[in-house]
Amino acid sequence: MKVVLFLTVIFVIGCLCQKYTTKFDNVDLDNILKNERLLRNYMNCLLDKGKCSSDAVELKKVIPEALENECEKCSEKHRDGVKKVIKYLVENKRDYWNELLAKYDPEGNYRKKYEELSKKEEVQI
Repeated sequence: MKVVLFLTVIFVIGCLCQKYTTKFDNVDLDNILKNERLLRNYMNCLLDKGKCSSDAVELKKVIPEALENECEKCSEKHRDGVKKVIKYLVENKRDYWNELLAKYDPEGNYRKKYEELSKKEEVQI
């Protein structure tokens, strides 16, 4: 489930030495989630199907590390964003969610790893 949380945060984070950058903390996640064109652009970037905006490039860079280390470099704002995005994708854009799982967790290791967190957040990953 942490996978879900992390992927949400990923929309707004980049990578620095100790913590992920706060440079994109003011990205309006609600606007992205409600705008199919914007959401599709982010998804296409993350899935290697299209061009990437600067914030999407940063997001794409940190996804593997954040999944591996339980988002230890994430701020609380990043974690909250990840939760929001994952919940939205799971409940409203399941096809997008499934494509992300296929790319970033093809063997289901992270789903198993974050299963308890997923239940706590009441999201079916």
